[in-house]
Amino acid sequence: MNLDDEDLIRRVVEDGDQRAYAQLVRRYQSQLRFSLRQLCDGDQGLADDMAQEAFIKAYKALPAFRGDARFSTWLYRIAYNLVMSHKRKNAPVVDQDAVDSAQAQESVEEAQQLGMARDLNSALGELSDAQRQAVHLCMQRGFSHEEAASIMKLPLGTVKSHVNRARAKLQSLLQAWQEEVVSG
Repeated sequence: MNLDDEDLIRRVVEDGDQRAYAQLVRRYQSQLRFSLRQLCDGDQGLADDMAQEAFIKAYKALPAFRGDARFSTWLYRIAYNLVMSHKRKNAPVVDQDAVDSAQAQESVEEAQQLGMARDLNSALGELSDAQRQAVHLCMQRGFSHEEAASIMKLPLGTVKSHVNRARAKLQSLLQAWQEEVVSG
């Protein structure tokens, strides 16, 4: 019997049914771990740790879940907050001038030679953290702008701006690759 999220949550909260929570974990763990790998810059171990911690926090907080958003949105918000907190605690001191200088020296030809995947990852790396996260949530994970705003705890207009600016920047950054594909 395949129960929807609301029924599973009710069983966990009212009956203490741990199997119902296990079903929620199975339903969302792959998607959450994939998203967390993106947020954790590909660090699979850290992403798995963050996913596990998010599911534990969600389980403990489940009685307070009001259902204002989908369970998946609520869970992603918990996970997102955990990753952002981890990044703040472990942020290295970065020489932004050196980073900007290194990025400016990378030539378009080098990026083209490494292929589309490298170009796309490089272009995504040019986005701000907020833009990259908004694009990931809205364009890769399929969340609505409203859901992404809820997950990121940002105003809806800000998320829309991040997505629109990211699209424009990606389009500009990938223009040379697109022209090569069309002419090649």
